[in-house]
Amino acid sequence: MNLYSADQPNLMDRILDTAADNLRIAKILVQMGLDPDNVTYDAIFNRVLEIVLANINLANMFALVGAIFFVATLLTQTMVPLRVANMIGCAFFAIFGALTGAITIFLLYLLMVPINAYRLRQMLVLIKKARSATQGDTSLEWLKPFMTERKYRKGDVLFKKDDAAHEMLLTVTGKFLVKEISVELPPGQLMGEFGFLTPDNRRTATIECVEDGHVLTIGYEKLLEIYFQNPQFGYYFLILTSQRLLENVGRLEGIVAKNKLAAQEAAAAMATS
Repeated sequence: MNLYSADQPNLMDRILDTAADNLRIAKILVQMGLDPDNVTYDAIFNRVLEIVLANINLANMFALVGAIFFVATLLTQTMVPLRVANMIGCAFFAIFGALTGAITIFLLYLLMVPINAYRLRQMLVLIKKARSATQGDTSLEWLKPFMTERKYRKGDVLFKKDDAAHEMLLTVTGKFLVKEISVELPPGQLMGEFGFLTPDNRRTATIECVEDGHVLTIGYEKLLEIYFQNPQFGYYFLILTSQRLLENVGRLEGIVAKNKLAAQEAAAAMATS
C-alpha cells in the first residue's frame, strides 16, 4: 500500500511529462508535416493543399456537400428550410457512408431522411392551413395529430373560472356548458384558448360536461413550440380566437338588444296603464 502511494507522484509526473511532450508546438507541426524551423503562410497553405488533394475522391465530395448543408441548418431561422437542408445533408452523408462501406453512417443518415420528410410534410400542412385561415377556413383538423384524447362524464367540471390554465381543448363528442353565459358547446368547438392569451394564464369561464363525451387536449407549451417553429400559426391562431371573440360580442349584443327591447316594452306598458 505504501509502495503504491509512493509510486503515485512518479506516475503523475510521467503522465504530465508525456502530455506536455505531445502538446509541444514543434511536435504538432512535425505531425502535420511542417518544418518547425520554417513555418510560413506559404508552407501552411501548400501543406493544406496537399492534404486536400490527397483526400479528393467521390465519397469525400459527398461528405463535404453534406457538411455544407448541415452548417446551413444551424444558420436557418425557420423550420421549413431547416428540414429541407437537413434532408439534403442527410442524403449526402448516407451516400458517403455507402461509398466508404461505413454501414452505421449509411443507416443512421438514411433513417433521418424519411423522419425529416415526415416532419416537413407536417409543417407544410400547417402553413397551408394558416394561409387558408385568411379565407375563412378555421378547421382544426390539422391540429389533431398534436393532441391527446381525454374522456368526461356528465357532471364533470373541466375547469373553473380563474383556475390556472395549462391546456387548450377541442370537443369531439358530447356537450359542454359554459356556465357563466349558459351556452352549450357542441362537437368541434374550441375551449380554453383564451387562457393561452391572458397574461396570467387564467381561465375566463367555467366549463361543465352536460353529456358524456371526449375532447382532445394540447398543452400551452406545445402550442408555443408550434408557434415558434411556424410563425404562420400565430396568425392562424389569431383568426380562431378573433372568431370566438366576435361570436361572444355578437351574443352579448343580442342579449343587450333583447334587454333593451324588454325595457322599452315594459316602459310602454306602464305608460298606457
